[in-house]
Amino acid sequence: MSFSEWNIAAFRMVNDLGKEYQFLNSSMSIIAEYTVFVLALIMLVYWFTRTNKNRMMVIQAIIAFIVAEIIGKTVGQFYSNYQPFAVLPNVNKLVNRAVDNSFPSDHTILFFSICFSIWLVHKKSGWIWLILAFTVGISRIWVGVHYPFDVATGAFLGIFSAVLAYWLAPKLSFLQSLLSIYERGERYILPSKDRSKNF
Repeated sequence: MSFSEWNIAAFRMVNDLGKEYQFLNSSMSIIAEYTVFVLALIMLVYWFTRTNKNRMMVIQAIIAFIVAEIIGKTVGQFYSNYQPFAVLPNVNKLVNRAVDNSFPSDHTILFFSICFSIWLVHKKSGWIWLILAFTVGISRIWVGVHYPFDVATGAFLGIFSAVLAYWLAPKLSFLQSLLSIYERGERYILPSKDRSKNF
């Protein structure tokens, strides 16, 4: 079996589940399309805990995503394929998409670069976000917009970039300086409550 045949067979294995378990299609569509808003909320919650550890983690996650996207767009120039629904018959297509290059999966890049960045800092609770990233990757196949190779490549790029940002960001002193400047401005606009005054 050639790689292309394997990729299609793996796609069919996941995508056809939507025909067999139709009651899951609505949930998979929501996961594939709207969990990006959950991810944004997660990042905001971490940011506004107002701890240096979490804020550096958010910065690292953003750097990881940008790096992964740049690499993804670059490799997409050398290898490309249209979405499965555009070229294969009888695809369980659950979301509307314009026909374009689906390699690699941008959604998977986003979720793995950010969720793996969280895991690197919060290993006990970070597994929850890795499971979310994996579920989003599967959902993109389930709804018919990506092949497994699109998703696997996106996951790899996200993880690679998260590790790179985790290693590199603490060495960039200007990031800590910018964060300190931001926090001084934040304390001026949104001062922390001094609990000692209550006693």
